[in-house]
Amino acid sequence: MCIAVPCQVISIKENMATVEIGGVKREARIDLLEDVSIGDYVILHAGFAIQRLDADDAQETLRLLKEMTE
Repeated sequence: MCIAVPCQVISIKENMATVEIGGVKREARIDLLEDVSIGDYVILHAGFAIQRLDADDAQETLRLLKEMTE
């Protein structure tokens, strides 16, 4: 089972972004989204950024995920 999680974009090079969640950095393809910028939050699923979301929604989702795992 896979779960899509919000991550923050910390760098971009061509169609690849480095994203971070909880101090862990991953590479993500950003081909599916237009106008992704450093600092944006994206939903990451199977190595692809599939949706952009605002910071408040991202933080709330991350809080809920953390609560579920505790």
